Amino acid sequence: MLRAMGASVVAMVLMLVIGPPFIRWLRLNEFGQNIREEGPEGHKTKEGTPTMGGVLIWFAVLIPFIIFSRFSVASITVMIAALGNAVIGFADDWIKIVRRRSLGLAARYKLLLQLLLALFIGFIALHFVGLDTRVDVPFTSYRLELGGVGFYALIFLTLAGFSNAVNLTDGLDGLAAGASAIVLVALAGIAFIIGRNASDPGITDLMVVSGCVGGACLGFLWYNTFPADVFMGDTGSLGLGGAIAGMAVITRTEFVLLIIGGLFVIEAASVVAQVVSFKLFHRRVLLMAPLHHHFELKAWSETKIIVRFWIIAAIFAGAGFAAYYATF
Repeated sequence: MLRAMGASVVAMVLMLVIGPPFIRWLRLNEFGQNIREEGPEGHKTKEGTPTMGGVLIWFAVLIPFIIFSRFSVASITVMIAALGNAVIGFADDWIKIVRRRSLGLAARYKLLLQLLLALFIGFIALHFVGLDTRVDVPFTSYRLELGGVGFYALIFLTLAGFSNAVNLTDGLDGLAAGASAIVLVALAGIAFIIGRNASDPGITDLMVVSGCVGGACLGFLWYNTFPADVFMGDTGSLGLGGAIAGMAVITRTEFVLLIIGGLFVIEAASVVAQVVSFKLFHRRVLLMAPLHHHFELKAWSETKIIVRFWIIAAIFAGAGFAAYYATF
């Protein structure tokens, strides 16, 4: 617990100290955000805001991880999930900057790279972390047997699903960073329960990972809250989703994560619903997807949407943690 708290504080302080010179460097090198044409009209003013702040996030994560972690296989596996997705996001951000457009790495290449990453993580989890192919079912004491193929499929769906869900949520200043920090607190609590009951220091080391990433998110919010001085870019959002998914995979709470990360699930589902409705019925169920853009077009202020979505994220995270604690 103390190591996790220390890691969180160090990550946050690093963000606060290194943030200003890093943001100045991004501005000097014109690493600015390109806003997509079909986005909300109000977002045009954000054109050119420094992006790739995710690079700073992961620097602030790695330093306290090196200091406080015991380098268990479990914690390293989660870091691989996070940093692997961050590298994919970096490639996406870099293409956007070089080509000066809002479209980066093609979706099929992202998914292919995430599939390879998921297979690698699954192999480590089975053969080195010591996981089996069963997964916890929320609200029951039942553990669902997936088999080998199902095990790897679930890891891919969790990894790709949540990394891209966080990426979709990262459309308003501070929304993804704040919601991710909230979800990571709940996942750290689950890691604490598992580690205490199993007397496994490798699992409790996951609390340090959550502390590092959560602390970096809080520090990043100092510069990312409305109006943002810097955006995290896909380097940040895909990596944060990878960290959340990795935590769920190692703690075998992939289904529970659907509750804990309910805000991200809703945001992703809103995009799916919008696309399906338009393809089948030529009608939109929302003014614009993801869901936060719908409320922007309903004339809600950006700050109101962000705070209310944070509250929703906290409700889901608390409910998911309570469901896990009551059941397991």
